[in-house]
Amino acid sequence: MTSQLPSPTSTTQPGSPGDDLGHTFEMRFTSTPRGARLARRLAAHRLDTWGLPYGTGPHEEIVLVLGELTANAVQHGHVPGRDFHLLLHVSAPTRTVRIEITDTRTERTPPEPEALPAPGSEDTGGRGLLLVAALATRWGWHLRPDGPGKTVWAECVCATPT
Repeated sequence: MTSQLPSPTSTTQPGSPGDDLGHTFEMRFTSTPRGARLARRLAAHRLDTWGLPYGTGPHEEIVLVLGELTANAVQHGHVPGRDFHLLLHVSAPTRTVRIEITDTRTERTPPEPEALPAPGSEDTGGRGLLLVAALATRWGWHLRPDGPGKTVWAECVCATPT
């Protein structure tokens, strides 16, 4: 028996004059650890296809940031029966990769980027967003304008062309 993966909602940005001719990948995933792993693996493959090859520093950093954000969506944004949404966009002219993870939980929001608390030496968690802050060029979050939940986003600027 073979299983078929759902097709992505969009894989490339429309190419009309004035567009940045980047690439976009977006898909919904189950709000489970398995869904977070699948999101990370599909995004890693997509980045490789778009010219950020496996094993390079930018690829590994982006996948690590994406992995932290998807894990946070599953751990802190999980609502039973609701998925999380991944949007990955690469802007070719600016060499910027934008990751957006949207969940449906409104009441559990991350701290503002400038107010990240440092975990204590005995704490077993609380380092994920510090890692995101260290690796991403910038990051933040906002409430969803069209429904319950929030979007946590991060942008990474790559030194190599995409």
